[in-house]
Amino acid sequence: MSKISPLSGFPELLPAQRTVEREVVASLSRTFELHGFANIETRVVEPIDRLAKGGEIDKEIYVLQRIAAEPDAKAELGLHFDLTVPFARYVLEHAGHLEFPFRRYQVQPVWRGERPQEGRYRQFTQADVDIVGRDELPFHHDVEVMSVMVDALGRLPLPRLSFQFNNRKLIQGFYRGLGIDDVTDAIRVIDKLDKLPAEEVAALLVERVGTTAEQAQRCLELATIRVADGSLVERVRALGVTDALLDEGLEELAAVVDGCRAVAGDRVDVEANLRIARGLDYYTGTVVEIFMAGYERLKSVGGGGRYDALASDGRTTYPGVGVSFGVSRTLVPLITDGVLSGSRPVPSAVLVAVSSEEERAASTRVAAALRARDIACEVAPSPARFGKQIRFAERRGIPYVWFVQPDGTSQVKDIRTGDQVEADPSTWIPPEADLRPTTISTAISETEEIQ
Repeated sequence: MSKISPLSGFPELLPAQRTVEREVVASLSRTFELHGFANIETRVVEPIDRLAKGGEIDKEIYVLQRIAAEPDAKAELGLHFDLTVPFARYVLEHAGHLEFPFRRYQVQPVWRGERPQEGRYRQFTQADVDIVGRDELPFHHDVEVMSVMVDALGRLPLPRLSFQFNNRKLIQGFYRGLGIDDVTDAIRVIDKLDKLPAEEVAALLVERVGTTAEQAQRCLELATIRVADGSLVERVRALGVTDALLDEGLEELAAVVDGCRAVAGDRVDVEANLRIARGLDYYTGTVVEIFMAGYERLKSVGGGGRYDALASDGRTTYPGVGVSFGVSRTLVPLITDGVLSGSRPVPSAVLVAVSSEEERAASTRVAAALRARDIACEVAPSPARFGKQIRFAERRGIPYVWFVQPDGTSQVKDIRTGDQVEADPSTWIPPEADLRPTTISTAISETEEIQ
C-alpha cells in the first residue's frame, strides 16, 4: 500500500488533542447557555446564488456535485464558508417559529478554498453567538453579546486575549463632520495603516479620496487613538469634530467597552481601537476584533459586530449583532506549539486488570459497577502479567489499575505514585481531577481544567 499523505488545509487531531477541542467547545456552549442562548445547527450546503455575492470570497466556495452528474450540469449547491450566511437563511426560513429577539449560538465546521497556512485552513470550526431582532434591535444587545463572548473566552486557558472595539457610526460621523464626501473610500484607505507608513496613507487620502492635507491628518489622529481606560470620549472630543452620528457612535462605543470591561477576567483586555473597521458593506455600528498575545501573526482570532440588515424578506428586516470565534484558527497553532495539550488520550480513569480468561467476568462486573457511577473504565485486553497490564495503562495514560483479588475483594493502584489500597467498586471514586481528561495549558501558571 502506498504511503498516505495528509491533505493540506484539513487538520486532524490525535485523541489527546481532540480532548482540548472538545473541552473548549463544551465550555463555550455552557457559557452561551448560561446567558440564555439556544443552540442551532444549520445544513452544510446553501444554494450557490445565496453564497456567491460577486466578491473575492466567491473564488473560495467549494461546490457540491455528484460524480455521475451530466457533463454540462451546473453546480447549484456549495459548502458554507462561514456561519452567518446560513444563519441569515435560517432566520428567514423559520421566522414564524422563532421568538424575537432570537438568541442563538452555533459551533460547526465551515469550508473555504483558500491557500492553507498557519491559522487558515480549508476546513475549520467556528463558534458564533448572535442576537437577532425583528425590524428593530435595541442597542443594549450589542453590549450583551460582546460581554457574553468576553465571558466565554475568559474562561478558557488561552494566552492573553485582547478585545478591540470600534463603532462604524463614530468613524462615519467623524469623517462626515470633517466634510469628507466618500466616507467608505476614506475608511478603506485608513485600513492600509497596518501595511503602509502614516505619511503614505495621508497622501492616498489626498490623492484618492480628495481630502485636504488637514482632513487627512485628522483622520490619522482618530485612527491612532487606542485606549484601555475611561479617556476615550475625552480623546475623541479633543479633535474638535462635531456630528450627531459621531456622538451616537461614541456613546455606544463607550458603553460596549465599559460593559465588557466589567466582566473581563484576568486574562482578557478590553480596549477601544479606532483603527478597527471590518466589513465595510456589512457592519453598521459596533465592530470588534479579537487578538491573542504571542500569536499576532494569526491576525485576529475572532470578530464581529452590529448589522442592521442581517436578512430581509422585502417586508420585514432582521437586524442583529454577533461575534465569531475561530476555534480551529486558535487551537491548532496552540496545540502544535505545545501550549495546549490533553492530560490523557483516553477517557478511561481505570483499567480493570484480568488475572485469567476464566476470571474476565469478575473484572467485567467491576467495570460495570464503576460505569454505573459515571467512572470511565476499560477491561484489560488480555490476562498478561500484571506488570505488563500496568505498562499498558501507562501507555494509554490511564491513572488507576484495578485488581480483583481471589477472595472477591478488590484493590486499586495509582500507578503514578505506586499507592495501592483496598476498594469497593460500589463506593470508590477517584479524585475529581482524574475523573476525565482535562486540558493542560502552559499559557497560565498551573494546570487548569476548563471551566
